[in-house]
Amino acid sequence: MILDKTKAVIMSTGLALLVGCQGAAPYIDSSFLQPDLGYQRPHPQRPPDPSVPSPDDENTGPLTPVEEPPTDTSPPSEDAGQSTPCGQATISKIRAPGSEPVSLRCNIQLSSRDVVTRQLIFEGSSASNAVLDCGGGLIDVSSGSSRMQKTGIVVRSTRIASGQWDAPRNVTIRNCRIRGFVRIYGLGENANGEVMKASSLKPDHTTYAQAAAPANVRFEKVRIEAPGGIPFYVGPGVTGAALISSQISGRSTAVAVYLDAESARNTISGNVFSIKTDKRELIAIDGSARNTISRNTFENSDNGGIFVYRNCGEGGVIRHQKPEFNQITQNTFRYSSGRKQPAVWLGSRNGGKDYCFTDPAYPFGSSASNADFADNNNVEGNRIVGGGRDLIVSRGGNNVVRDNTSQ
Repeated sequence: MILDKTKAVIMSTGLALLVGCQGAAPYIDSSFLQPDLGYQRPHPQRPPDPSVPSPDDENTGPLTPVEEPPTDTSPPSEDAGQSTPCGQATISKIRAPGSEPVSLRCNIQLSSRDVVTRQLIFEGSSASNAVLDCGGGLIDVSSGSSRMQKTGIVVRSTRIASGQWDAPRNVTIRNCRIRGFVRIYGLGENANGEVMKASSLKPDHTTYAQAAAPANVRFEKVRIEAPGGIPFYVGPGVTGAALISSQISGRSTAVAVYLDAESARNTISGNVFSIKTDKRELIAIDGSARNTISRNTFENSDNGGIFVYRNCGEGGVIRHQKPEFNQITQNTFRYSSGRKQPAVWLGSRNGGKDYCFTDPAYPFGSSASNADFADNNNVEGNRIVGGGRDLIVSRGGNNVVRDNTSQ
């Protein structure tokens, strides 16, 4: 298929939800997003579909192995640093009835008797090192009428007056019960926005997206009950996020955890997933690299466990980073029905969506090839209960799949 594409970069001025920065300097300059008319070429042919049956609603020739070893993927330190304690006025506002969001730039300790009905937002570098310890208290925004109103905790970057992007680091949320969703993001809440589209036309898009996103955001010993959507969403470019020793329940119309494009070095470890999904897998690793998914228990794996892919071209955004060097180890996947989708599927899409042909023609990322390139991943020591080891599928290069058991 050959498509004649003309690039269009639309720079939105209403970016209330699109924000971010990290790196050595406190801000990152948004001039990076200016369009570059650059290189145009016909889009490559679609790679062959994977031979394993595709899940209901979603989602090659030889691959050159990448010899670079995995980096350290340990979770962020529990010592997140020190921030100013919240004043009494802020604490009273959080505890008061109502649904108006509250922005936090301080440490707060709640109690098991507290019920918070407001969205709590940590945004910009002024929220760095903040700690929210709910002490077993409840954040309940499940009665909201929209997905955003049902988001209980947001950690995001902000765009300041100069046009630069300012990101929080080292935010810790622990001992909370959350009826609602969690969102962590920088340039965009997901990978399909106009800011992401403009950035994706640059060859160093991954570096920029990571520099513009929150880093080292840790959720520990939390209990998230999903009211019909994705409970834990790690947005584009986020690095060092962690979900540790937690429980995820409820229902999702999509997945339980989403690691979006250009994100990296995130950790999902020691959790129990009792959540049920309508059709999709439990964890989506979409153009995200160097993540650690370990020692989790997935109680309802019938629709799929962990799928690794690159969502080529969706929303006209070029996906750059390959979903590689991920560590998927020592997890337990439980099956209870006859419908068994893979527990781990490396390369679950490989261009099997029509929108793979909607990104502009450039010589990099998903524009150059729609293949997943789910390479150099390690799937080791996992246990499948109620299914066979054939539920681990590798459709990439240089992947290590070993010592997985079934019963």
